[in-house]
Amino acid sequence: MKVTVFGIGYVGLVQAAVLADLGNKVTCVDIDENKVENLKQGKIPIFEPGLEPMVIENHKAGRLHFTTDAQSAVKSAEVVYIAVGTPMDEDGSADLQYVLKVAETIGENIDKYTVVVTKSTVPVGTGDKVEATISSNLILRKVETEFDVVSNPEFLKEGAAIADCSKPDRIVLGSSSERALKVMGRLYEPFNRNRQRTFIMDRRSAELTKYAANCMLATKISFMNEMSNLAEKVGADIEMVRNGIGSDPRIGYHFIYPGCGYGGSCFPKDVNALIRTSLDHDYVPQILQSVESVNANQKTKLEAMVKQHYHEDAKGKTIAIWGGTFKPNTDDIREAPSLVAMQALMAMGVEINLYDPIANDILFEKMGRPGAITLHDDPYEALAGADGLMICTEWKEFKAPDFEAIKNALADKVIFDGRNLYDPAHLAELGIGYYAIGRGKSVTG
Repeated sequence: MKVTVFGIGYVGLVQAAVLADLGNKVTCVDIDENKVENLKQGKIPIFEPGLEPMVIENHKAGRLHFTTDAQSAVKSAEVVYIAVGTPMDEDGSADLQYVLKVAETIGENIDKYTVVVTKSTVPVGTGDKVEATISSNLILRKVETEFDVVSNPEFLKEGAAIADCSKPDRIVLGSSSERALKVMGRLYEPFNRNRQRTFIMDRRSAELTKYAANCMLATKISFMNEMSNLAEKVGADIEMVRNGIGSDPRIGYHFIYPGCGYGGSCFPKDVNALIRTSLDHDYVPQILQSVESVNANQKTKLEAMVKQHYHEDAKGKTIAIWGGTFKPNTDDIREAPSLVAMQALMAMGVEINLYDPIANDILFEKMGRPGAITLHDDPYEALAGADGLMICTEWKEFKAPDFEAIKNALADKVIFDGRNLYDPAHLAELGIGYYAIGRGKSVTG
């Protein structure tokens, strides 16, 4: 099938590459000429495991194209995806200007029946706005071209997006148009061969499904972080608690890992957007407001550990930081807890030795304080001259480190762990001070 995708970010590029890999002819549209030219040369703007070879292979095979020519891309397509960004506005709502701009472009150019798919995460009712925008542009053109708008939210995890898109656990389609659903059924047929993964519902329900899913996961994280704070007060070990409740199949182990808060492009934005939607409809979402509040507080935990250890006076100290992305296997630093931690450290007069396997340069540019941050290409090099070590991201290479090397390198022999990677008892035996989430501080030898 002939497919056009507006937006070449995490969602759009992954969706385009996977559809092209199945044999469809896919055209990606972006207004950024440099990005388009780089993609034609195989330069991928984001880090996502498995994405680069898939993009290069399908572009080389002629199934995946990149262009700034929106007009021809719309006219040639049977299905047009809207996968542009919906950044958080000042009031917490999702900014729809880019989505509606694409809708205008579609309305200005379609000349045959087209299925328009909203893939971006958008508030309930956005499909109606997209439909109205396209219709108004067709009226201005005095053209009577038929089209349908389908909500098809994505459920991708950064770091596993290719697998999630290639083998989805569910495909949600929001539409009351049998014609549109037939087209989408044909496009998604390869994903349904083993079993039926498609759930058909009305458009507004599909839009809310995406927000409800992300907010439920964020709620689990904030609940566990709330329990970790209580564990510190009552002298319990949150990791033991996690194992105890995770064994209950009604709860499960997913998303109940305590830590220094969630980040990324989805959870913070989606929780705030659903709060805003609720308030706009005269409903106070008490649980969602608490989820956001707990998460904001949790991002200050690493700062609190450092202040506790140094009795509120860490000025002149150097802290090595391992990991800066909001989660492993991505270069995404949006809303990452590390940003809050680094900002707090610099405010205390602490210098930072930073190591992240992927995002060093992105983090350095984001923080904008070159004098206070030194980048390192090796985690153990980052320990040289450092007083303590802070863990912000649970990258695989940090899970079984050389503790003797860490102990010998750190002047103050202390680890501030925002991801609960290590065994406090083992570190106590080694004589390493250890601060973690909901576990207290180990006794140094």
